[in-house]
Amino acid sequence: MVEDAERRRRAPHLGPERRRPLILDAALGVFAARGYAGTTMQAIADAAGVTKPVVYDCFANRDDLLLALLAREEQHLVISIVSALPADPSVGTPEEHVLEGLTALLTAVEKQPQSWRIVFGAQYGAAPVVADRIRAAREFLVESLRLTMVRSMPGVSDPDANLPVLAELLAAMTESCARMLVTGTTDRTPAELARTVSQVVGGGFGNV
Repeated sequence: MVEDAERRRRAPHLGPERRRPLILDAALGVFAARGYAGTTMQAIADAAGVTKPVVYDCFANRDDLLLALLAREEQHLVISIVSALPADPSVGTPEEHVLEGLTALLTAVEKQPQSWRIVFGAQYGAAPVVADRIRAAREFLVESLRLTMVRSMPGVSDPDANLPVLAELLAAMTESCARMLVTGTTDRTPAELARTVSQVVGGGFGNV
């Protein structure tokens, strides 16, 4: 208790700019554990070992803090998504691409579950500006998948109409697998989940 009190007394002397990254680190754990609805500025202050006014010196409100946190964590998520895309989609089959890419992506999800938990949690009850950011990130995923399919599935019928639908379906399956991993609702490994999705893609998408 004495140590906590001492940390709180020292906190304001660091200044908002130096304090912001530390508060974001604390907020990541709080948002991941409690979700958007259960997170308060006081809870974040407690986790960071500072007073609530110190948190407000750094961020105007909870949504402002969450936006800053999403911006930081998105860097990890985008890198994971881009790294999972095939280097040359014209080589190999869509099933092979999904198996390899989704295994890599879900492995990254398993290693950084907190980043994904805040994305899933912020989809419900957050302010419109936060929801817009989440939606933009998802659109990036869907468009990345569509562009990959353009080269990976040259024989698909009516690509302008069908590829956006297939990309949306694959994105939904990817999200579902990621959600199961971060919520602990599956005992399957990233590779096992990826294989199931790849079999669906190979058996269904190839007939479009």
